[in-house]
Amino acid sequence: MILLAGHLAAAVALLLWSVRLIRTGVERAFMPELKRRLRALSGRTVSAASGGILAAMVMQSATAVALIGAGFAVSGMLAVPAALALVLGADLGSALMAQVLFLPVQSAIPFVLLAGILTFFKARSRKTKQVGRITIGFALVLIALDMIRQATAPIGENDIVQSIATYFKSDLVSAFVIAALLTWVMHSSLAAVLTFATFAATGLVSAPVAAALVIGANLGGAFIPFVLLIGDDRPARLVAVGNLLARGVVTLVFFAALHLGVFQPLFAIPNAGQQAIVLHIALNTAVVVLALPFISLLVRLAETLVPERAENSTATVTALDKTALEHTPLALACAQRELLTMAETVQTTLVPVMCLFRDWNADTARMIDLCEDQIDHMHFETKIYISQLRERTLTEAEEKKTLEIVAMANSLEEAGDRIAVNLATLAKKMRDDALAFSEQGTNDLEHFHDQVVTNGQLALQVLTTGDAEAARQLVAEKDRIRVEEQRLQECHLKRLQQGGTASIETTNIHQEVLRLLKQINAALSYVAYPIAEETGDLLGSRLAKPKRSMGLA
Repeated sequence: MILLAGHLAAAVALLLWSVRLIRTGVERAFMPELKRRLRALSGRTVSAASGGILAAMVMQSATAVALIGAGFAVSGMLAVPAALALVLGADLGSALMAQVLFLPVQSAIPFVLLAGILTFFKARSRKTKQVGRITIGFALVLIALDMIRQATAPIGENDIVQSIATYFKSDLVSAFVIAALLTWVMHSSLAAVLTFATFAATGLVSAPVAAALVIGANLGGAFIPFVLLIGDDRPARLVAVGNLLARGVVTLVFFAALHLGVFQPLFAIPNAGQQAIVLHIALNTAVVVLALPFISLLVRLAETLVPERAENSTATVTALDKTALEHTPLALACAQRELLTMAETVQTTLVPVMCLFRDWNADTARMIDLCEDQIDHMHFETKIYISQLRERTLTEAEEKKTLEIVAMANSLEEAGDRIAVNLATLAKKMRDDALAFSEQGTNDLEHFHDQVVTNGQLALQVLTTGDAEAARQLVAEKDRIRVEEQRLQECHLKRLQQGGTASIETTNIHQEVLRLLKQINAALSYVAYPIAEETGDLLGSRLAKPKRSMGLA
């Protein structure tokens, strides 16, 4: 029994990891394009919900789409109702993807896995490599589901398990609550529903119990973004609360209907696992259909539950512990944590700054100024801390690490200056002069800004984990962003040739914004250089070797 339980736990763990593998591949290869298309689709609530459906099917995660939508709401790129519609659609997309993954395609697993591995190892570009990663993830999801089926069949014959399953038949409330808690712990409603549907397909649980588990999983899935966004800015919390309200009401209605026997016709479907999937899709369809017409009402209701202005303190708690200076490794760790705080603050200013060009907001500008003051303070204190540390006897490796920390602090401070001093000033100038970019120019700048924001998140990952693959990707992104900036400069020049009034009036500012965003990206990318250098992924110079002189000496 213990061996079988371990087999089941390993299968569920593989399922969770496989879903994460797919999401990681999508984020690394397609996140900027995905964000741009999501924003383009989110002009109206119906199209926003459609965008959420597609994004969740691609990313294998409604939670990831919820975080993106909340980020759009915070930055002002999307109104809160549109962001909420995006999240509601994402849950339906996740449900549809559960049906795709539950199809009986076991015979295709070896071919999908082989194709993914070959693509991953033979890829010549970063995107192709991530496509291989995504394909491997799909194959591993199918393998994990097959492992769950194999593990649950003998477990279901155990007397204790049969007693528990029989108890749940008479206590659907406990099944509902346990499913919600397990889904929140797993942080993936897709993985939870697939697991419960597999339990039903193998006969481990009865159809009514499987239905209660699936309904509970939907409620638990709504709590995941709620908990993740509870400390975020108010627009993000409004999206999370609105989603929780809509899904909470519908799940409770579905659970009451289950008790009243409304779903008896559903249980006539021969495959109990398919019953669970169909119920999951029906519930999420009901959420979208019932909530979209009342999306504004949901937002207003959320506004009554979320405080108008949370208390924000501009003071930051420093990680630079003076007592740690006596122990060099600990002091270096403190300085590294301070760098992470600096990078997070830079990212806080970077995300909303482009919205100032569309619609100037004094509160946002003030927040960016305050954050820039914090960045300057952390930069100064980090240099003083490192100088005090270097007064002690250090090894060669420790001295090198101190220089790297100061260089990264300088780079992050430069990024903060470019955002708060240069970009915000240009946005204010456009407001004062009543100027506006052309529509195409605005789209180009916002798309470019999205790519830099994504790289900023990658820089945070590098600082947090020290992952060599992420560092390599960040350095590669620096070169790609340079090429992208040149392409966008050329696009702007073509618009100037066409004589567009908006392009002519804002040409200097447009080109300066592109240049500044490229510089910000370069400054953020610098955090990856020490790791890339250590792993041998960094070239000494881009310059070609000089040709041997064949002429006169």
